[in-house]
Amino acid sequence: MDKRLEGIRVLVTRPRERSEELCFLLEDEGAEVVHVPLLELRPPEDPRPLMAAAESIQRYTWVVFASASAVDALMEALREAGMTEWLSRVRIAAVGPRTARTVEGYGLTVAAEPPEGTGVALYEVMRSALEAEDEVLLPAAEEGRRELEDALREHGVRVTRVTAYRSQPAPLSPEAQAQLASSPPHVALFASPRTAETFLEAAGRERLGSTRLVAIGPTTAAALTQLGLPVAAVAERPTPEALVEATIRAIRG
Repeated sequence: MDKRLEGIRVLVTRPRERSEELCFLLEDEGAEVVHVPLLELRPPEDPRPLMAAAESIQRYTWVVFASASAVDALMEALREAGMTEWLSRVRIAAVGPRTARTVEGYGLTVAAEPPEGTGVALYEVMRSALEAEDEVLLPAAEEGRRELEDALREHGVRVTRVTAYRSQPAPLSPEAQAQLASSPPHVALFASPRTAETFLEAAGRERLGSTRLVAIGPTTAAALTQLGLPVAAVAERPTPEALVEATIRAIRG
């Protein structure tokens, strides 16, 4: 089998909870993976809004998930509230195939999933099915983007957005600093604008040198460009498989 990334060092900056499959696929292609998580996922500082949403899950017409972490957080809150079975009576929408797979892993059905992994694309898929009096629950990252929420509100539905989790910068250890200095990666993968900003704050622009940058999607690509960082490739979908293919394109041109 042709290992298309043989001898290529790839920096993966995603949190550990989100990067296992990606790291495995990269290594399967022969890459040397340098895993330096730049963000840590934490529960919300105030868990009460999430718990209140779980306790009244039956009132919602839709639950919209923008990440797998939001799925896990709501399912845990539903379990604590004794309301898990009610979620099967609510329509579920998911941004991205990984989020959809996480929903299905709980034995639930995804009613709406866009071909593109963006909040705006999900709204376009949902739009024809939305009624004016629908109530939509949006469990999301504390610092998550607002495009989907804004589009739903403009449509006229009632949206309850609750913090399902938050991310905070992970300290860059001296060992990681030394590794990046002695063996700069050939490719660095960024899965969110905040990850790119955190990398620059923690390691500095000079650590990237001639490293080729890969973005998980157009939003992250635009953020990298705004930071003055050239983007070598953009994943066609927000999946581990697509990130691997984008890494190969970045190397092979």
